[in-house]
Amino acid sequence: MPGDVDALVLRMEQLLRSLEAAGDPARFFLGTYLRTTRAVGAALTAGRFEDPAWVVRWDVDFAGFYLDALELHGKRPEAVPAPWRRALGADPGLPPEAHVLLGMNAHINFDLPQSLIAVIPPEDFASSSLLDRRRRDHERIDDVLAARVGEEDLALQRAGGRRTPLDRLLAPVNRQASRLFLREARRKVWANTAALHAARLQGEAAYVVRLSDLEAVSAERVADLLRPGPVLVRLAMHGFGVTLD
Repeated sequence: MPGDVDALVLRMEQLLRSLEAAGDPARFFLGTYLRTTRAVGAALTAGRFEDPAWVVRWDVDFAGFYLDALELHGKRPEAVPAPWRRALGADPGLPPEAHVLLGMNAHINFDLPQSLIAVIPPEDFASSSLLDRRRRDHERIDDVLAARVGEEDLALQRAGGRRTPLDRLLAPVNRQASRLFLREARRKVWANTAALHAARLQGEAAYVVRLSDLEAVSAERVADLLRPGPVLVRLAMHGFGVTLD
């Protein structure tokens, strides 16, 4: 596993130990993220990416948005961006899978476009071949995530996830839906990244306004997931991702 990813895994492990000791429900998403990060590290070692150095830089940068928000929430929750404030401030009594869903939603919709902007400089957006290579590596991360869905479902069950007989019957359908939702969200992420890039070219003020728009729609989606009722139905209706106008 590349050294930078090793350091990231170590940071996650240390944070997870403190969350587990405190019984903090944030441990459910962090545990899932830690296992996924190890899987990405294994994929890097196996040579599954076209530009592994870029993937490492992106993987570490992307995770940093979440980990910084998580640490800040423990000190000054009011200073955390709205999507994370809602996700991390959710009812602790929600089942583990709900906390994971909220964390994934905030991280993919709000953090991922910002991270892509950070690791794809303006000049790279002018190269269609380079941008296509970035997109293909981005899609390979999708494949790593999709391969983890079944294992993560079992891990959440062991952590106390609630499964009715109907849930168990529908598990294969739910896993397939999870894969589709992830792919749908990441397609929207690319569109939102392009919107942030266009704003970046206009200057800092324009970028701040656009980022504020992204924060608002991402927070609204987390709030929607927190409403009572069947979450999968709402995801089927509205999708997992968000779109900047």
